[in-house]
Amino acid sequence: MCPVSSNIACCEKKHKTCRKEGREVNFENRYAPPTTEELMELRAVAGGKKPADLIIKDGQVLFVHTGEVQKMDIAICGRHIAAVTPPGALSAKQVYSAAGQYVVPNFIESHFHIEYSMLTPGELAQLLAPKGTTTVLADPNCIANIWGLSGIEYIRTTKAPLRIFLQVSSSVPRTPGLELGGYRLSSEDIGSLLRQPYAVSLGESVPYDLSHDAAEVLSLALQAGKRATGHTARLENEPLWAYLAGGVCDDHNAATLEEVKARVRLGAGIAIQSGSMSNYLADILGKPEELGSTAYHLFFSADDKHVGDLHKEGHIDHHVRSAIALGVDPALAIRMATLNAASHFRIDHLVGSITPSRLADFMLLPDLKEISPSAVFVGGCKVAENHQPLFKNEDPIPEDLRHTIHLGSDFSKKNFRIEAPAGKTTVKARVAQLYDGYYKRLLIKELPVVNGAVETDVSKDLAKVVVVDRHLGTGSVGTALIEGTGLTRGAIAATNNCENQNLVVIGTSDDEIMHAIRTIEQIGGGYVAVADGQVLGQLPLAVGGVMSELDWKTVDRQLQEINQVAADMGCRIHSPFLIMAFIGLAGVPDLGLTEKGLIDVATQTFTDVIVKE
Repeated sequence: MCPVSSNIACCEKKHKTCRKEGREVNFENRYAPPTTEELMELRAVAGGKKPADLIIKDGQVLFVHTGEVQKMDIAICGRHIAAVTPPGALSAKQVYSAAGQYVVPNFIESHFHIEYSMLTPGELAQLLAPKGTTTVLADPNCIANIWGLSGIEYIRTTKAPLRIFLQVSSSVPRTPGLELGGYRLSSEDIGSLLRQPYAVSLGESVPYDLSHDAAEVLSLALQAGKRATGHTARLENEPLWAYLAGGVCDDHNAATLEEVKARVRLGAGIAIQSGSMSNYLADILGKPEELGSTAYHLFFSADDKHVGDLHKEGHIDHHVRSAIALGVDPALAIRMATLNAASHFRIDHLVGSITPSRLADFMLLPDLKEISPSAVFVGGCKVAENHQPLFKNEDPIPEDLRHTIHLGSDFSKKNFRIEAPAGKTTVKARVAQLYDGYYKRLLIKELPVVNGAVETDVSKDLAKVVVVDRHLGTGSVGTALIEGTGLTRGAIAATNNCENQNLVVIGTSDDEIMHAIRTIEQIGGGYVAVADGQVLGQLPLAVGGVMSELDWKTVDRQLQEINQVAADMGCRIHSPFLIMAFIGLAGVPDLGLTEKGLIDVATQTFTDVIVKE
């Protein structure tokens, strides 16, 4: 096995491998259950007929199925756990002392968009593994809109010790009739992906879309024996019932315990969300005595969380610490982060517990409440120690994911002018008011007309938001008015507009918006902030316009800097560039915005900015 002792890392020279008896085991073998030969070996070790490769000795092992903690040895054979026994029951070639520490399963992220971390998969692993997350269930709808099936293959593949399972995007683009997108996946593409061993579910779908096409892909997931991940947008009664009746199995939008129980009663699991835009932990877990059996249907999701918050706040470790601080028993909180997620998504035969034949993915905790791993193992190999990764990110970046900004040669301010009816000095207009992160409340306001166009008004916190096709170079633009950003000058822009990853800009004037667009074009995608003819900040995202090619520490610093620039421009939104990326989302009330126009979310149809009289 790995040549480890209590203070020697098992991954030394090559991050993707763990040395075993003179041979190397590749971390890329991350989905397959035990082979016949492996099972034979596991039984031989567990039965005492041959020594284990490695024993984790004298640790306080958390049995997540029962909530018990007992002093035990963990016998490892190859990449799997062979047995969990009383101390000294079995022999091994190597021993790793866990005395005085708790041993718990590694955490599972139950719904995540890797792209919104702003990191490539291998770099994300650098940040997550030391925190104890080594399994991520990822919906790749962002990269799929940029690079199709090749993008999906890219986002799920890394040489780093991170098990990435797919929640296969349910529609690319999300609403084909309402947006252009960059790529299109057929139902055949989706069905083929769902049948792969690395797919755990269909990705989240629009709760307002009850079409035949939506039902078709939901049926494909159920026929493949996979879950259908949900996004209920906090609906209730008939709209919620109709959505769940389509085979949807879980939700990550429930924000209160009442909403959670309403869904769990109907058979849906709940991924409690805490990311860069929303945090529902306290509202759901704040009264743990009221959870009852509902607790066994709860798991954790960061959904959309950028590098800065992942570093400062944490990932699933943050969920667990928060749950414990709210009064949830530590064993139950850890179960939510491990077994509950694995069981719901039907991968508990692979991960989620420290039990025989499961993959040897576990961490050592000096304190069961602080959730600060001293060591993290994946497949029996130590991959992080003392909050530092023991591997490097050496994943290549495909050239096809560079230079992805295509606006067209004749793009100009005319593309996003809001033309008023002839002769009008004022008009009634639809305005999107931001609340609860990226939700948008529809307001009707009377606004002045200047030189034949509807104007912004920073004195009333009214700005213009545009979504520009950056994939096909069509010049197509959707334009709307937004309240609640606080922006007093300039414009901010990003190329990760949800869901089709177009260019989104919020600005105080058309000139500022145009300046931001041209700056984005020059840097090849990312975040920019401009004002008064100056570029005040930029964060290049060279990988598809959504991820950085740099290390996470550099990206974190760049993000802090540009967020501060936005704040200096008056923007009062937490995580302004990430919130801005979701402003156009047509899957949450009341308004959506794509490169084709403004959308009434409830009817999933286009509507006009100016109200017709």
